[in-house]
Amino acid sequence: MSRIYFDHSATTPLDPRVLEGMLPFLVESFGNASSQHVKGREAREAVETARAQVAALLNADANEIIFTGSGTEADNLALIGAVRTSVGPAHVISSPIEHAAILKTCEYLEESGVSVTRLPVDSDGLVDTLDLEAAFRPETRIVSVMAASNLVGTVQPIAELAEITAEHGALFHTDAVQAGGKVPIDVKSSPIDLVSLSAHKLHGPKGIGALFVRRGVALAPIVLGGGQERGLRSATENVAGIVGFGVVAEIARKEMDAEATRLRNLREKIVRVLAQTVPQAYVIGHPEKRLPGHLSLAFAGQEVLAGRLVQLLDRAGVAVSAGSACNAHHADKPSHVLLAMGYDAERARGLVRITLGRFNTETEVDRFLEILTRLVEELNPDMDWTTSPQLAGPLQGVTV
Repeated sequence: MSRIYFDHSATTPLDPRVLEGMLPFLVESFGNASSQHVKGREAREAVETARAQVAALLNADANEIIFTGSGTEADNLALIGAVRTSVGPAHVISSPIEHAAILKTCEYLEESGVSVTRLPVDSDGLVDTLDLEAAFRPETRIVSVMAASNLVGTVQPIAELAEITAEHGALFHTDAVQAGGKVPIDVKSSPIDLVSLSAHKLHGPKGIGALFVRRGVALAPIVLGGGQERGLRSATENVAGIVGFGVVAEIARKEMDAEATRLRNLREKIVRVLAQTVPQAYVIGHPEKRLPGHLSLAFAGQEVLAGRLVQLLDRAGVAVSAGSACNAHHADKPSHVLLAMGYDAERARGLVRITLGRFNTETEVDRFLEILTRLVEELNPDMDWTTSPQLAGPLQGVTV
């Protein structure tokens, strides 16, 4: 029996349409996009076509897209590049639930003498606009709040946060690696200055990211060399990867609404069935403001067994995660995201992340539900879930 892959927030399988678009640039059209001969011009044309396709995903202009080697590099360029253009002291505002690419960059900036404020989040993982308002200083250079949590799936009100930031004269950046292509982001209708994206979260290739840089925003480069990508990211262009990013961005733009509805229906089925078969299950993250295919669960009284449950699911042919892939080497530690959301240390170890993608089917969901229900029961067969006062239908009435 084939394996079930429900870990699309970690990475995604390559869409065959993307591979088809990339193949010519891995074989015959192998030129350096900076070369002046025919092969080079072919590569340059392909890069610029992809740039326009990625820009269209955000309703941006093509010359506002800078290709990078990853979403992490795009995050680094946004924050470090913005701070390095500051005159005098700089202040950064972020949140404690960001991806490590932002958390570590903020720590680096602090070590360099930059002041960083981390906004609190509520129990659903949402930043409060009033907290943002109160955090600004005259020297605030940039605000960085992720569009959607890679761990719990909560979608932030980035348009509103960007409006507030613009009123205070600072730049607004969002790490949209998880959200881009899954929920609409329109940089023409909202004053978002910088957006990080990554192709491999959208059924595209690994090793290629992008940063939207609004026209007029000044950044200092962090990768120095030949001056490619408007001088902001020197290096020979990864033409095949860029082409793949362009194709997957075009697919996402055209199919986003239909795909979001399909994934939401599959996710809702999981919630609906578990409410009946595994009443100790509860959803982590906002019940409504969440990514379409994202479901983070815990099992009351069994949180400490989450890692074991993920291992058993893997043995049964189902790939899910007990947290983000980037923090897998710290799996024994409580999640910094759940701690920031108010979970105690024990419950903060108890998350099982189920993230669906383009090629998942209802048949796979049905099989997953059968396996999960059996494994949860086997983990603690003696517990009477129906009499526990804390388990009064935690999934009932949840709209996701």
